[in-house]
Amino acid sequence: MSRIDESKEFIPVRIAVLTVSDTRTLAEDRSGDTLVSRIAEAGHKLADRKIIQDERAQIADQLRAWCADPVIDVVISTGGTGLTGRDVTVEAHRDVYEKEIEAFATVFTIVSMQKIGTSAVQSRATGGVANGTYLFALPGSPGACKDAWDEILKAQFDYRHRPCNFVEIFPRLDEHLRRK
Repeated sequence: MSRIDESKEFIPVRIAVLTVSDTRTLAEDRSGDTLVSRIAEAGHKLADRKIIQDERAQIADQLRAWCADPVIDVVISTGGTGLTGRDVTVEAHRDVYEKEIEAFATVFTIVSMQKIGTSAVQSRATGGVANGTYLFALPGSPGACKDAWDEILKAQFDYRHRPCNFVEIFPRLDEHLRRK
């Protein structure tokens, strides 16, 4: 079972938060606020935060820019993961991914089922890796952001988490880009 190895030192991760919305402003961004507060409470660093519209190319461009930024380790987006015509965040993420973390969607669905039952089927939350950066697309509700962080991401971004975590493999995420 998973546990925290207190003999290891905590390593803060630099996380950017992207809210995808045609209507929200920073003052109304409860989902982004939920992520920002949890990131800080866990001891990580907020590297950047933006709100952009539900436009696939814009979202992908922002993800690529953050993936190219050496001070950003992780990007978490919120919004645009549903089934309506304007929900294009998942497609934008997949335009950028080098590798998808398929199990993230599965585990998120399991967590969501415990909270909202079969309504979890409407989420298309996703995760992946690009240019040595982790990318996660979460639904736009504060509850979904809370659940994803509290039940999955908080542990995976804690270097002390055992048996394994995302932080310990950071140095190897982009090994295919380096010369051998």
